[in-house]
Amino acid sequence: MAERGGAGRLARRLSLKISVAGVRGIVGESLTPQLVTSYAAAFGTYCGAGPVLIGSDTRPSREMVKHAAIAGLLSVGCTPVDVGIVPVPALQFHVRKTGAFGAICISASHNPIEWNALKFIGPDGIVLRPNQSEELTDLYHQGFYPRVTAAEIAETRLDHTVLSAHREAVIALIDAEHVRRRGFRIVADCTNGAASLAMPEFLRALGCEVIELNTDMDEPFPRNPEPLPENIGGLCTLVRESGADMGIALDADADRLALVNELGEPLGEDCTIALAARHYLKRRKSPIVVNVSTSRIVDDVAAEQGCAVYRTRVGEIHVVKKMIEVGAEIGGEHNGGVILREVNPCRDSFVGMALLLESLAEEGRTLSELRGLLPHYATVKAKVECLPREVAPYLRALQQLFAGEQMDTTDGLTVLWPDRWLQARPSNTEPVLRITAEAPTEHEAEVLVREALDCIKPTL
Repeated sequence: MAERGGAGRLARRLSLKISVAGVRGIVGESLTPQLVTSYAAAFGTYCGAGPVLIGSDTRPSREMVKHAAIAGLLSVGCTPVDVGIVPVPALQFHVRKTGAFGAICISASHNPIEWNALKFIGPDGIVLRPNQSEELTDLYHQGFYPRVTAAEIAETRLDHTVLSAHREAVIALIDAEHVRRRGFRIVADCTNGAASLAMPEFLRALGCEVIELNTDMDEPFPRNPEPLPENIGGLCTLVRESGADMGIALDADADRLALVNELGEPLGEDCTIALAARHYLKRRKSPIVVNVSTSRIVDDVAAEQGCAVYRTRVGEIHVVKKMIEVGAEIGGEHNGGVILREVNPCRDSFVGMALLLESLAEEGRTLSELRGLLPHYATVKAKVECLPREVAPYLRALQQLFAGEQMDTTDGLTVLWPDRWLQARPSNTEPVLRITAEAPTEHEAEVLVREALDCIKPTL
C-alpha cells in the first residue's frame, strides 16, 4: 500500500537515525564527515587500542565515510584494518576469526543510495547490544576521547582474505557435493552491492551455473536495494527467460535474501527464514527465534518438528540475544535474514543460500514445489512518516480501536487473532511507523491495514 503522510515533511528533520541498527543519515545533510569521525573515535575509545576492521558496501559515499572513520580510529590509537567492499556477514565472521577488537560496517543496507550508515560490531562479531549502543552514544556526546600523539598514530592495514574465509566456513556447513551434483542454474541479483563479487563466487563454488544480474560494483544501484517483490521485476523476468532453477536477490550489504522460483514468481522475504528453518530443524531440533514481524509460517514449520518459537523486538541484536539466552541454534527476521549461530551470530544471506540449496538437492524438488509445502498467508504493508512524539498517541488510538482483542506490546503494538494479526511499530532505520497485517487472504489483510491507517487521518 502507498506511503502516507506529508510528502517529505520529515526528510530533513529526521534524516539522522540513531538506534540499535547503528547511526545512519543522508550524506551531506545529517551524516557529515565530522559526525563520522567523532563517532568512530567514540567507538575506538569503546573498543580500546587495537585492530578494528572497516568494510563497506558500494555506495558512492563510501570513500568519504571510510576515510572519516579511519581518521577517528587513528586519533584514539586504534589500528584500522581496511577489508574493502565486503558483505556485512563476512565482515562479522572475520572479526571473530582474526581476533579484532571490533568492526565498523559502512552501509545503509536497504536505504536509498543517498543514505549511508555506520554499523558497530563488537569483538564477538555481534552488533552492539542496546546497553552497549547507549554507552557508545554517551561517549560520543561527552566527546572526551584519549587522543594519541603524532608518534603514536598507527598505520592502516589491508586485509583481502575476508571473502574466501567466510565462503569456506559456510560451505563446510552442508553436503556441498550433493549440491554440486544438482548443477543448479541461478540468476544472482546483487543490486551492484557488496556481494557483487562474493555471491557469484560462492554459487560457482557449489557447482551452480550463475547468470549475473546487477553485479557491477562501479555502477549505482539499478533498483531500490530492498529486495521486495515490487523491486525485483527484472530478476523475475530473467529467471523466466533463461530457464533458471531460481533467482536470488540480495540487499546492498548482503544480510538479506529474497527468492524467485523457477516460474519467475517472487516468494516474499518471509519464505526465506521459513524454508531455511524447515530444512535445518528436520536434521537438528532447536528452538527458533524470530522477531514479532515474522510470518506465522515459521510457527507452523516449528510445530511440525516439535520445536518452540520465541519472538523478540525487530532488530538483529534482539534476535541474537534471545538465541543465546534460550540456546537456539537458528533464528532470523521477516526481511529475509537467516541466522545460524554455528557459523555467524548475525543475519547471513550466504547461510540462507546454503541451507536452501542443500534442501532442494536432498528433496529433489523445484523451488515452487518446496514453497507449496508451506502454508500460505497474505501480507500487506504500509508506512507513515512519523515524529517520535506521534508514536505513542497513535498506538493508544489503535488500542482503543481494537479494545478487547489480544495484544502484544513487545515492539510497538501487535493485535492478534487466531488466523491473522495487525502490527504498528516505529522503524529502527527510517523516520516512519510501519503498518503490517497478515491474514488468510490479501483482501482481509488490506482491510486491517486500512483500519489502522484511518486511525491517524486527523494527524496527517
